[in-house]
Amino acid sequence: MLLSALLAALLSVASGLFSSEKSAEEPAPGEVTIPIDPRSSGPRADDPAIVGSRIPGRPLVVIDAGHGGRDGGAISPHNGAVEKEITLRLARAIRDELVRSGKMRVALTRDDDRFIELRERYEIARRLGADLFISVHADAAPMSDEAHGATIYTLSEVASDREAALLAARENKSDIIGGVDLKGKNAEVNMILIDLAQRESMSVSTDFARLLKREASEFVPFRPEPHRFASLIVLKAPDIPSILFESGYLTNAQDSAYLQSPKGQQQIATGMRRAVEAHFARRMVQATRR
Repeated sequence: MLLSALLAALLSVASGLFSSEKSAEEPAPGEVTIPIDPRSSGPRADDPAIVGSRIPGRPLVVIDAGHGGRDGGAISPHNGAVEKEITLRLARAIRDELVRSGKMRVALTRDDDRFIELRERYEIARRLGADLFISVHADAAPMSDEAHGATIYTLSEVASDREAALLAARENKSDIIGGVDLKGKNAEVNMILIDLAQRESMSVSTDFARLLKREASEFVPFRPEPHRFASLIVLKAPDIPSILFESGYLTNAQDSAYLQSPKGQQQIATGMRRAVEAHFARRMVQATRR
């Protein structure tokens, strides 16, 4: 929980130094009120269950099955497969593989067909105290059915290429379906403190993306240069390393069949498990060297 410790320390030091709103009583000179404490509220009664290892301190991975409910996501032109159904199957397969390893705890943001706002997805992970957040999707390329293979996205305010920018624009519109004004939220968050934590989170996310490509290539067909950057809302938890995994293209017949097959789903789960295990092993070594 290195990232949460960093942010907690920053918030503690800065506590009472800034105020985003004037209260009835003016703060004393030098005092600030930080408008957030990222994980102070803890889990809610309706948050998803955590399964897996019962050993205290074992890392927690939150897996987010993209889309859901009224937001179906992409649709395969080859067989009518709907993204929200594929992502849920993949998320369950990854969860089950991680649980079988016995080395970590796991939770799904959704384990049924429901709509969840983009920010609520990573807020669930933050309330649970997640150490890693993986959002699972299936891509679409309406202008070219030749695109195929998996892609790994990590957060960047500047998209790595035009395709990544288009993905961000498409995925970020999901909350509009729920009537949510994304730009109106969290406007009073102290951006300096959040930026410090988020920079560290983005660095760790990039490391995990590289590990995923390395560890899963034996099982998962990736695109050439699969690691890309995009300003995706679901990746903006300031204190949790996060990736968005586009598992393949529903607009490609071979990818679509692979993603719907039990064998393909298990291969993706195996590759993801290997990467997650390598990630936390590396983090443990780094922590002991500090």
